[in-house]
Amino acid sequence: MSQSVRVIPATAAHADLLAAMHRQCFEETWSAAAIVEVLSMPGSFALIAAVIDDANETPVGFTLARIMGEDSELLTLCVLPAYRRRAIAATLLDDVRARARAAGARRLFLEVAETNDAARALYAGRGFTASRRRPDYYRAPNRVPVAALELRCDLPASPESDRA
Repeated sequence: MSQSVRVIPATAAHADLLAAMHRQCFEETWSAAAIVEVLSMPGSFALIAAVIDDANETPVGFTLARIMGEDSELLTLCVLPAYRRRAIAATLLDDVRARARAAGARRLFLEVAETNDAARALYAGRGFTASRRRPDYYRAPNRVPVAALELRCDLPASPESDRA
C-alpha cells in the first residue's frame, strides 16, 4: 500500500473540519467561527494536508498562517495524533514558508509551547531560533501554566534551503 501527502488550500468552507482536527491536537482549541474570522483577514491562508492511500484521501492536518508585508506568522499547525512522525508537519511548514516567501515575506514567526519537544525540534531543524519567552501563555491538560517560546526565522530567497 503506497501513501503520499497532498497539500491543498483550505477556505472558510473547511472551518468545521479544521476546528475538529484542532480539537484532536490541542487542549486550547480554535472554533470554526474563529477560523473563519482569521481567514477573512487580509493575508491569511490555511492549508490542509491529506494522506492519499490507495483510492482514499484523508485530511490529517492543517496550518493557518498570515502574511503581513515582510513578516509572516504561523498561527497554528497540527497533525492528527495517528499520523504524526511521517513528515506531514514538515511538509505543511515548508509549504507555508514557500507561500510566504512568494508573497514577499522575509521572516516567519510563531509561538510554541516550551514543553512541545517534537514541534521545537521540527522548527529548530528549519532554522527557527527563540526570540523571547512568554511565561504562563498556555495551559497544560491539568491546567498547569506552560510558557510559550516565540520563534523566528528568516525566509531565504531559495526554497531549497527550507528543507534541512
